[in-house]
Amino acid sequence: MPPAVAGSATMKQSPEPGLAKPKLDEPKHDEPKLDGQEEDDAVLIHEGSDLFAEDLESEMAVLPDLSLAAEVKKEDLKVGMPTGLPPEEAARQETRLRQIIWKRRKWLIGKGNALPPAALGVVCDIDVGDATPVAQRVRKIPPLFREKVADLIKGLLSARMIQKSKSPWASPIVVIIKKNGVDIRLCIDYRLINGLTQLMVYPMPLVNDLLEDLDKYLWYCSLDMASCFWVVPMTDRARLISAFITPMGLFEWLRMPFGLCNAPQIYQRLIDNALYGFLKLSPDDSTLDVFENGEPAKPGIHSVLGRRSYIDDILIGGTSWDDLCEKVERLLDVCEQWHLSISVEKSEWGMSKVDYLGHRVSGLGLEAKPKNLESLTALEFPRTLKGLQSFLGCTR
Repeated sequence: MPPAVAGSATMKQSPEPGLAKPKLDEPKHDEPKLDGQEEDDAVLIHEGSDLFAEDLESEMAVLPDLSLAAEVKKEDLKVGMPTGLPPEEAARQETRLRQIIWKRRKWLIGKGNALPPAALGVVCDIDVGDATPVAQRVRKIPPLFREKVADLIKGLLSARMIQKSKSPWASPIVVIIKKNGVDIRLCIDYRLINGLTQLMVYPMPLVNDLLEDLDKYLWYCSLDMASCFWVVPMTDRARLISAFITPMGLFEWLRMPFGLCNAPQIYQRLIDNALYGFLKLSPDDSTLDVFENGEPAKPGIHSVLGRRSYIDDILIGGTSWDDLCEKVERLLDVCEQWHLSISVEKSEWGMSKVDYLGHRVSGLGLEAKPKNLESLTALEFPRTLKGLQSFLGCTR
């Protein structure tokens, strides 16, 4: 069956299934334009307006500006030093933790948006049932931004994150202008795809549960998994459905992008399995998806950290420096096993106080992050219903 072209004369202009009402001003057209006519205008959104599109943000896939990561050096690691010890012993313990981390430096990513190796035993699939493919029409890119869009696409092609596509599916791109009025973020509008996708049933962690009993630790590591969703390969079916259309052509993802409705659950399940060891790869490393045909792990093996983590934010707590070092080593072992990379720039190791899930965590308990408090106190008092809704969205 040929793809249905969104906006063609044969389709009614009724809201598409699962399509959220846009909260931003968009150009309106009295009559739908036929193929061959002038392209639709792109939705140009100033970054300051993002506050009014909270329910759209999770369905926009950002096309990253990829760059080569700087070579990681041992001194780049943000490693703390235990207190209450003689200076020589404290320095020795700091070096000990740094050495444990450096031994697994293959899984450390430096500054920049470099693409990490693909994770093992996990894939992203998109199940839309028997839905007819929908090819939405290309949106016009203003001349000022066409070169920048082309450069972004070239970078993604070079990194093997995307490839040229012949898919019957096509989702449109959205240009978001940054505050300086010159730079852009390029996103893909996956609202229609998400409205057709069979939702994955998987329990996401509750933030309040993850913040319990953290004051029992003396030392902490706050780690950020590098590039998160991009480490997950796409199935052939998912590649076709993820296709996006630009004035430069049709492209499809080879790695899982942000914006797909099941992406957080897919990555969370990967991290949970790595930390708890429910399933393992086959001995010959032929397991494409451990959740489809993986082997049960041996019972009696303890979890790596004794707690869950929230998507790509991992917190390690140690009741002593020895306890912390042991947990760090176990975590890095599973990173090597499942090919998970850690961002050096966004991670801290062996600290008495760290930031985690919007809070400042220490042995004294939880505090609000000073940066968040400054932002809240700088906000004007809401004077309209929309302003109140925006304020409440900021405090969630």
